[in-house]
Amino acid sequence: MFENLSDKLEKAFKNLKGQGKITEINVAETLKDVRRALLDADVNYKVAKQFTDTIKEKALGQNVLTVVSPGQLLVKIAHDELSALMGGQAAELKLKGNPTVILMSGLQGSGKTTLSGKLAHYLKTKKGKNPLLAACDVYRPAAIDQLKVLAEQIGVDVYTEPDNKNPAEIAQNAVKQAKLQGNSVVIVDTAGRLAIDEQMMNEIAAVKKAISPDEILFVVDSMTGQDAVNTAKAFNDRLDFDGVVLTKLDGDTRGGAALSIKSVVNKPIKFVGTGEKMDALDVFHPERMADRILGMGDIVTLVEKAQEQFDEKQAAELQKKFAKNQFNFNDFLGQLQQIKKMGNIKDLVSMIPGVGKTVKDMDIDNDAFKSIEAIIQSMTPTERTNPDLINGNRKKRIAAGSGTSVPEVNKLIKQFDDMRKMMKMMTGGNMKNMMRNMPGMRR
Repeated sequence: MFENLSDKLEKAFKNLKGQGKITEINVAETLKDVRRALLDADVNYKVAKQFTDTIKEKALGQNVLTVVSPGQLLVKIAHDELSALMGGQAAELKLKGNPTVILMSGLQGSGKTTLSGKLAHYLKTKKGKNPLLAACDVYRPAAIDQLKVLAEQIGVDVYTEPDNKNPAEIAQNAVKQAKLQGNSVVIVDTAGRLAIDEQMMNEIAAVKKAISPDEILFVVDSMTGQDAVNTAKAFNDRLDFDGVVLTKLDGDTRGGAALSIKSVVNKPIKFVGTGEKMDALDVFHPERMADRILGMGDIVTLVEKAQEQFDEKQAAELQKKFAKNQFNFNDFLGQLQQIKKMGNIKDLVSMIPGVGKTVKDMDIDNDAFKSIEAIIQSMTPTERTNPDLINGNRKKRIAAGSGTSVPEVNKLIKQFDDMRKMMKMMTGGNMKNMMRNMPGMRR
């Protein structure tokens, strides 16, 4: 995400010249390029100007340490200001009601209904809540059916009144139902329009008045840039919402909405949608996003995603298996499947500091593991448990069963063996042996 903006900012900071101090002369051209990069990213003009003016004010005259170049110092200042521009710190949901009522708002096509499902999944799996989805979009064909399908996927309740065309009344009844059956959160999915109109605004204002929500979220497609910001302002003027959710952030190469929206409406970005799956919803962390925009990666989010999929007990069991050289293809397949659950592979790799630039032009297919999985699944249970049994004839059968070739099977088995040997040495603490076996290490 934000690849275009990241590239242009990197080039701008590389051009900074000067020794000892950042001066008005050597910083002027750099900040001109930074402002141009922000405007190209569809950042609000006033926001871009204020941002560069603030950086200039904080940077001028600062002494540059011997080990830090003027460009590096300016990057540090820009990082802090980018983080502040997007809100400074993560904003929590207000989960205080009994039940907590969350009202979803936004234009049609912004992904409101899908986001309602994702939020319900997040609250159920991360916060231990028992959410109820309320279908209050009475205009869009199949909106109620879509919410039912999503609710079934994630295993939560959904409240519908297919014959009722009064959204405020449906929302009220949903809250009553939640109290009766013990749901701790009600997420109210409302109708959108293709553009802002008075009828829509009056309708959602009536829903707000009827249920007095604890939290109002404005859902917006991040790829619409300044249009997203303008729409957010119009909704905020009528609803006074509590926070913004940016959808489709994984496809946004510019970043104008993410960088502008907090300054324009003075409301925090609370969540970002980063994919199609129900678990592709992340809490928005401004500082981490600033890291990613400036090419520093996001190792904290990567670790958090890994922790969600790998538990300590399982890690301890794997460590024992590595130590005893008992790690097999069943364990390997399990690890692959857990990595896939973490999200888009290219997005995950780009979170590693220093790697983002390397992979931005690479075509990393999210189905890259399919051939590996096919090979392993074409093995018999005995072969998976005892990889050493796999001889030439078995390899031919595995290749035929998986739709691959014998060289591909050989390559996977060799990589598996190499990994097993390396992990055994690391687990056993025998670093000298590992170094002895690594090419070039003795030299």
